Amino acid sequence: MLPVESLNGLATFVTTARSATFTEAADALGISRSAVGKAIARLEARLGVRLFHRTTRRIALTTDGEAYYASCAAALDEIAAAEACLGSAAHLPSGRLRIDMPSSFGRLVVLPVLLEMCQQYPDLQLTMTFTDHFVDPLEEGIDLLIRFGGLHHAEHLVARKLASQRLVTCAAPAYLQVHGTPRTIDDLHAHRSIVGYRHGQPVAWRMGDAGTQGVFIPSGTYQLNDGDAVIEGALAGLGICQMPVSLVRRHLESGALQSLLDHCMQHHVDIHALWPQTRHLRPKVRYVVEELSRLAAEGVFD
Repeated sequence: MLPVESLNGLATFVTTARSATFTEAADALGISRSAVGKAIARLEARLGVRLFHRTTRRIALTTDGEAYYASCAAALDEIAAAEACLGSAAHLPSGRLRIDMPSSFGRLVVLPVLLEMCQQYPDLQLTMTFTDHFVDPLEEGIDLLIRFGGLHHAEHLVARKLASQRLVTCAAPAYLQVHGTPRTIDDLHAHRSIVGYRHGQPVAWRMGDAGTQGVFIPSGTYQLNDGDAVIEGALAGLGICQMPVSLVRRHLESGALQSLLDHCMQHHVDIHALWPQTRHLRPKVRYVVEELSRLAAEGVFD
């Protein structure tokens, strides 16, 4: 077991590693610059390695320092998370939560829910990003992901299913008047399409139901990496698209888009909340996940 002095040295080291100078680290720690320098020197002596490159203006981690920082920062974050789970206010969401969601679904469906949470819990601070492709939360510093589809990119993450949505294949009436209405899957080969674009490839369409799931490769006349842009293209009459029903429901109800081939387009896509594995799930993440799950059970994400 490390002595208390060593643990204090780790906290000083992590703070210094996140600073540009010893003076900046000293200000953050509320101690003198000399005390920071001596603490780092003692730590380097104990470890037998140099942790920082020092110049008259800046400090920078050595290769050994970078490796040591990654371990120390993770350990201190674990301690902070464990402490956050204790106490009478542990159940209240607070602090900054970084959440990434699909562009269209995030703005249209999830964002209103999160804004309401912020109204209810003013100590909860959100950094929200809207990305249609999969991002690694560990690499991007994200606490929580909301994603459609399978989990083949997320084996290292914890996942909770929130809901399922039917994928709707649809087009604008103006497009159908010019190009005709497809009656079978094979008819789609002759049509113009607007598809998503992920990882350098157009996104295939899903068809069938739970018992007969299949894949259709559309022509990909227009390939767009943003869900809102796909829908706008369909509304403009450029071609046929396939999207989760929540994103096109209002356009179907208004008649701006027309659903196609419903008899063979009953495929549902899962919606998951995902987060990095940790021994202690932080209260802010736990609360948001539980709240999203509760709302999903009430049909908010249908």
